[in-house]
Amino acid sequence: MDAIQIYGGNCLKGQVKIQGSKNAALPILAAALLINGVCEIENCPMISDVYHMLRLMESLCCTIDRDGHTIRVDASAVSRCDMPSDSVCVMRSSIMLLGALLARTGSVSMQYPGGCVIGKRPIDLHLQGLRRMGVVIQEREDGFDAETKELTGAIHRLPFVSVGATENLILASVLAKGDTVIQNAAQEPEITALCGFLQKAGADIEGAGTKTLRIRGVEKLHEVTYRVPADRIVAGTYLAACLCCGGEIFLKAAPCMQMKAVSAAASSMGAEIGESEEGLFAACRERRVMPPGLVTECYPGFPTDLQSAFLAAMTLADGEGVLEETIFENRFRIVPQLQQMGAKIQCQNNRVCVSGVERLHGTNLVAEELRGGAALVLAGSAAEGRSVIKNCHFIERGYEDICQDMCSLGVKCEVRKEFLSQPKALTKKF
Repeated sequence: MDAIQIYGGNCLKGQVKIQGSKNAALPILAAALLINGVCEIENCPMISDVYHMLRLMESLCCTIDRDGHTIRVDASAVSRCDMPSDSVCVMRSSIMLLGALLARTGSVSMQYPGGCVIGKRPIDLHLQGLRRMGVVIQEREDGFDAETKELTGAIHRLPFVSVGATENLILASVLAKGDTVIQNAAQEPEITALCGFLQKAGADIEGAGTKTLRIRGVEKLHEVTYRVPADRIVAGTYLAACLCCGGEIFLKAAPCMQMKAVSAAASSMGAEIGESEEGLFAACRERRVMPPGLVTECYPGFPTDLQSAFLAAMTLADGEGVLEETIFENRFRIVPQLQQMGAKIQCQNNRVCVSGVERLHGTNLVAEELRGGAALVLAGSAAEGRSVIKNCHFIERGYEDICQDMCSLGVKCEVRKEFLSQPKALTKKF
């Protein structure tokens, strides 16, 4: 996808089905490496981050087949292998292969992962926890080598909540000798989904979705079929689109129970929210109200991944408001782009002060990261005139087809597409 061209200014009306969760699919794919056999993962989103993960898994001797949104992973031949640096360096989530590979093969060599410009996101917690479990790690300038004769259970007290570190320690612990306790663990739904996959495969895990996880190592895991839950961040993005543009939309299969903080934020801005087993209905018939203060927090608080989308909506709300970012130190990269569209925003360290404007105007924009890029699509959809958003490969990391989804909701947009660089195995059917 080269660029998205949007003719904005229309209210939204329509429905869109919410795709499978990126943040759940990636660790579940990593977990498939622990199983000496075939796993089927249903409702897997076809996004570039998934393609990169599958390429990495192929480099580790996995056999990958695809049928629609179902991925079949045969990890029976997994062995030590240096992972391709181009995929590792573009995707932060490659780090979660570390715990799974150490549990399966006892030896890993990889470069430091990349993929984000929103903050430092160090992997210190990952490495410290693995060392505590008996892993010897030799760090290099561009990466590290990790090796263990046997993973052993340990007690981990995370100094701050880290989704990635929690996932890696879970993956390392399910086949480790003895018991593992993870205190101050992340509670995100993606953690619960990972634990659900592993439990279905025979893992002994208690406390999924709480701050304390207890894992008793088992001898082996067995083959399993598992369905990835719907993506709460994608659903929240389109809820924010309704705030930006106004109108009425239905988000089919939206995970309402995981979106309480997001729905509350939308309600505080004047949205009418209706929840059902089928999904989430949202209506914004009046001009938006500025929320008194919005703060990103770890789950179940308001998610940092939706900060940019709600910031776009706040630029068009009545009054003045403050949005505070407490998770990442570099997540206001979208601000100059919104200011170019006429938004009135002032940055003050980890917070922005917003004065709502009557309208935004379309212009040429450049996506710099995943969630900020999606927020620019929302801003362009609400703005008067034409907007062109370049660098859409960032958006493809987490959204299957944001342009088509927005078209389904009534936005006038066009896109030039290029073929994604997919692993060869993705062309295979089963």
